[in-house]
Amino acid sequence: FQSLGTGMISIFIVFALLYWVGMARLIRGQILSIKENEYILAAKAMGSNSSRIIRKHLLPNCISVIIISVALQVPSAIFTESFLSFLGLGVSIPMPSLGSLASDALSGVYSYSYRLVIPAVSICLIVLSFNLLGDGLRDAFDPKLRK
Repeated sequence: FQSLGTGMISIFIVFALLYWVGMARLIRGQILSIKENEYILAAKAMGSNSSRIIRKHLLPNCISVIIISVALQVPSAIFTESFLSFLGLGVSIPMPSLGSLASDALSGVYSYSYRLVIPAVSICLIVLSFNLLGDGLRDAFDPKLRK
């Protein structure tokens, strides 16, 4: 990992390694529960091949879970990137990051407190916005919550 250095590519690699396990577990559980439904068994009985069942039945029923999960993981990824940039492990200096802005503002926090408040409030608002978006998408896509 020393050869990766700091930058957007290394951040994406870290996020991929961090979040793929939870997403794979969620999709696998969803596929296993959908696979036992009667319309899947009926499609198999009618002679549909596996690729058609995946394309026509499994993926359309899993896409809502994937969208909701991604929308709820984005705030965590934003916060993780900000934290890594705050520690100096995020993106390199020419690229702006809220974490690096907060880290730079930490030295003059007593005289220029607004330089720390602005990135901190921005991180909070972005994370809150994506959490509310993910919660709204979950409410919209979840058939159990519909009345």
